[in-house]
Amino acid sequence: MSLTMQKTYLGAAIVATMALLSGCDKGAKEDTVAPEATETTESATSEPEVTEISEGTEPASTEKVTIYSSRNEQLIQPLLDKFTAETGTPVELVTDKEGPLMARLEAEGENTPADMLLTVDAGNLWQAGEKGLLQPLKSSIVNENVPEKYRDADDLWTGLSLRARTIFYDPSKVQPTDLSTYADLADPKWKGKLCLRTSKKVYNQSLVASMIEHYGADKTEEIVKGWVANLAAPVFSNDTKLLEAIDAGQCEVGIANSYYYGRILEDNPSFPVKLFWANQGDGADDFGTHVNVSGAGIIKNADNVVGARQLIEWLSSDQAQSIYASADKEYPVKPGTDESEMLKSWGPFKQDDINVSIFGKRQAEAIQLMDRAGYE
Repeated sequence: MSLTMQKTYLGAAIVATMALLSGCDKGAKEDTVAPEATETTESATSEPEVTEISEGTEPASTEKVTIYSSRNEQLIQPLLDKFTAETGTPVELVTDKEGPLMARLEAEGENTPADMLLTVDAGNLWQAGEKGLLQPLKSSIVNENVPEKYRDADDLWTGLSLRARTIFYDPSKVQPTDLSTYADLADPKWKGKLCLRTSKKVYNQSLVASMIEHYGADKTEEIVKGWVANLAAPVFSNDTKLLEAIDAGQCEVGIANSYYYGRILEDNPSFPVKLFWANQGDGADDFGTHVNVSGAGIIKNADNVVGARQLIEWLSSDQAQSIYASADKEYPVKPGTDESEMLKSWGPFKQDDINVSIFGKRQAEAIQLMDRAGYE
């Protein structure tokens, strides 16, 4: 008899055929599994134990943690190897783009081998939560390490690193005093000088979503139309190509994530393109530079909930946060964590204090707006 059929008939059978069960042969006993013996059964029949907040006193799990990840394997693997070396918990990393991973989780349902989702952008994390793919973290350690604005209001996911999306420029043609805000890049003075990444990527969708929250849809649409009118070239498929286009003189200014810039500088310290922190003044538009997160959540049907939670807690620790800053060129999400020398060299900046979950909530609106504005 299959496990599914057992779960269906066990309640009746245990009352009506107790004597018969006691006389079952060895094979039948091996087939008989109590519902509480599996994580998926528990979550399907009663409130899961993980609804109680972990105070960091759970016994360390040494069972394998399986991660579905859209992050670059060569960037995240050193962190996971460090975790395994310290805890003895093996980690299996399954990588793909965020869309296929979420579709896979939906298709697998209760049969998924995944314990944890690791991905970029709050918009993607929010989508996973909305699809019912995640369960509450319930970790006092995460709540202490990660500011509320970088966590889901329903506790389904948390940010683990920060990436700033800001303005970059050619210093041979543009002075820092010429620059100010994202909105200013819509001014006609930048006509034929602006480079943008495609609107199809979630990073720009989240930036526009944040602008809708600050400005409203009408003003944001005017700004995006201005960006499109000022383009010096067709939109780029990624930020690295955009930054290289500025260096090549194809455009003078552009918007990109800071860690792409950091990776280029690591390979080519003389790369001439410069960073400018957007929206830093005291005016109405100066709400701070747009920051987003990479983050994680525990899969709703995870087998190793304890191990997944402990890994997420470890990734929010001082040690892991420092590795994010040095190896991945991303900003630590935990306040007070020491930044790498490269990040320090870019100087301090005022962050937009908006809760990052807004990027997901307004994502569909942002996509529709960019489409109306002709932003491809």
